[in-house]
Amino acid sequence: MLRPRIIPCLLIRDGGLVKTQKFKNEKYVGDPINAVKIFNEKSVDELIFLDIDASREGKEPNYKLIQKLADESRMPLCYGGGIKNVEQAEKIIHAGIEKIAISSSAFSDPKLITEISKSVGSQSIVCVLDVKKSILGSYSIYIFNGTKKINGNLKYWLETFENLGAGEILINSIDLDGMQTGYDLNLANIVNNNINIPSTILGGASSMSDIGELIASKGLGGCAAGSLFVFKGKYRAVLINYPSFQEKNDLIMKSYNRYQKL
Repeated sequence: MLRPRIIPCLLIRDGGLVKTQKFKNEKYVGDPINAVKIFNEKSVDELIFLDIDASREGKEPNYKLIQKLADESRMPLCYGGGIKNVEQAEKIIHAGIEKIAISSSAFSDPKLITEISKSVGSQSIVCVLDVKKSILGSYSIYIFNGTKKINGNLKYWLETFENLGAGEILINSIDLDGMQTGYDLNLANIVNNNINIPSTILGGASSMSDIGELIASKGLGGCAAGSLFVFKGKYRAVLINYPSFQEKNDLIMKSYNRYQKL
């Protein structure tokens, strides 16, 4: 199993950083380049940037911003938003971004996963699934910021994306987005039991203890969070933060030891 990664996930709209709750009620939280500069000093495992409007509005990826992010960053970056073809994916990778993330285009044109995988390597393609939980406990997948429901259940798409060549899956809980009430461990369990590639869970983290619980529950390769790393306190004051190198490693070792004993 891969060493667990603790990953800030930052949302971009109109070139600025925002944070949402259940994909709504967005709040401006700063400049993406400044955020990279701060995270550079904090030994961050990886950063995820998602342009939340590009695909829905039919925009090209923001190559100017992408190049600035790649030039400034001293950590691996994953970028998603507006990627619809192999040429766009190649351009982003050549700019210095380690991974590209696709969501709506993966559903509308699944063969694109295979094409991008062959071009830049499966390790560089992440498929993003935004999910909502029904009152009966099943999960549905949505695209375009949670506005359009996709046919097919979660297990089907997990297996399909893996078989087509995805190197990683990012699962984002719409219900828990920005709510800071803890991860959906049942969702993490479904993901772990249905794919053999690395996965990252996003949505719900309120503290490093929640991340520890996720690692201890399933030993996941990736634990992502947004609000946890951009807000402080009950009034959600904007303050970019991340655990120290020692705090992070102590948490990972303690939580992973619990996972191994299960």
